[in-house]
Amino acid sequence: MSDDSISIVRRCVTLDRTSKVPLYRQLYRDLRRAILSSQLLPAMRLPATRPLADELDLSRNTVQSAFDQLKDEGYLDSHVGSGTYVSQEVPDDLNRVRGQTHLRRSVRPTAPQRLGPPDESQLSERGKCLTDLQLSFFRAGKQPRAFQPGLPALDAFPLDTWSRLTSRRWRSVPGASLGYRQTAGYPALREALSEYLHNSRGVHCSPEQVIIVSGTQQAITLAAHVLLDPGDRVWIEDPGYPRATGAFQWAGAETIPTPLDAEGLDLEAAHARGADARLAYVTPSHQYPLGMTMSLSRRLELLTWAERSDAWILEDDYESEYRYEGRPIAALQGLDNAGRVIYAGSFSKVLFPALRLGYLVVPQALVGPFRAAKSLIARSPPLAPQMIVTDFMTEGHFARHLRRMRTLYADRQSALVEALEETVSDLLTVHSEKAGLHLTAFFRQSWSGRAVSAALQDQDIVAPPLSFYAAESLDRDGLVLGYGAASKDDIRKGVHVLKQTLLKRQP
Repeated sequence: MSDDSISIVRRCVTLDRTSKVPLYRQLYRDLRRAILSSQLLPAMRLPATRPLADELDLSRNTVQSAFDQLKDEGYLDSHVGSGTYVSQEVPDDLNRVRGQTHLRRSVRPTAPQRLGPPDESQLSERGKCLTDLQLSFFRAGKQPRAFQPGLPALDAFPLDTWSRLTSRRWRSVPGASLGYRQTAGYPALREALSEYLHNSRGVHCSPEQVIIVSGTQQAITLAAHVLLDPGDRVWIEDPGYPRATGAFQWAGAETIPTPLDAEGLDLEAAHARGADARLAYVTPSHQYPLGMTMSLSRRLELLTWAERSDAWILEDDYESEYRYEGRPIAALQGLDNAGRVIYAGSFSKVLFPALRLGYLVVPQALVGPFRAAKSLIARSPPLAPQMIVTDFMTEGHFARHLRRMRTLYADRQSALVEALEETVSDLLTVHSEKAGLHLTAFFRQSWSGRAVSAALQDQDIVAPPLSFYAAESLDRDGLVLGYGAASKDDIRKGVHVLKQTLLKRQP
């Protein structure tokens, strides 16, 4: 590789090592812009990752992650034994051709249309933040059979019962209920949730402290804007939930990636990296995505820190209902005697995602501010679904459904673990907790998770790379494998495809 190609790429890249945006995302962004602006021309061969990493003073994994993302989106092509090249037809060119074809068949607009990404000068600081966030690794337009994380067994949902409750509710809804409703949500649902969370999760709250929201994402975004000022620092688990990181950064906060150990968030590392943090975001019951449970001693230590530091803890209890050995682990909120924990939950995984219902439990002192903020972001979610969920819970259908799903998911998890151990144990090691709807598989070789994941998506298999969830470079990459929505047959077929994909990438 000539020095010219390295110098050409070097001129296209400007890295800000003080930025909250990961370096691989900055490199991806700058190379993408260079391709779209024709600074890097079609069919141009790019430098190899190692010399480019040396030139930019980056790790090779950082450069590889940026290249993998550009390949996944069609900006780069890779040829074994030949190298990596700028694609002959980048995605934005294809969109432009399609747009021009459409215009020839219809009335031309009177003003020119802006194509491609917006100029950042048009955006607010919050808008600029959003252009650098990658919130999903799923490719649009696919209908995966396996192994999409976070998706429940929709085929096992009791639609007949739900339809009957829906029909009954709509026949009996009084006209007066069709106007604007309470911002905090349907009172009967908040009461049912308060009782359920107390009995099943050990949460201490009154119905007044429960606020109905449109899913966990709105809960996190609401908490970020109520509790944080621009520049405030937030401890986040690393690897962790990217959409939480995005919500905090969108609120102007500085996220502090914090490593994990067998007991959960490493508080010693957290203090060393940001002792003045204003909030800690944690998934203590089943860490996302690695799956460990935060120990009691670590929970107590975290609560002590929040009280002494006048800080907050946002507890995301995203799938605590699914534990297949012993009783569910009690919520962190139930140990909180100082009113420092904000508790978030959702019906997406216990019922179905399209319902778009979740909830917050906030300390008594925050009820007023959270309700006011909620009224500005959005009024209460639609009333009818809240009523139907209330009936589903109070008439015993919810408890029966959870019992059936625990049995089903435990069986599917066992099937996945068995298939992986029998088929790819020489290629992957499996980290499995007896809980949740996904597990993590680590590569035994130095494969790129992004490249493997992209190859799997070409075969209708969704298995996000572990590196997608990480803000910092990982010692070992792998895949996050969901099994909630996959039948045993799909699991076996998916593992076979996984094996063939990995074998093709062996050195």
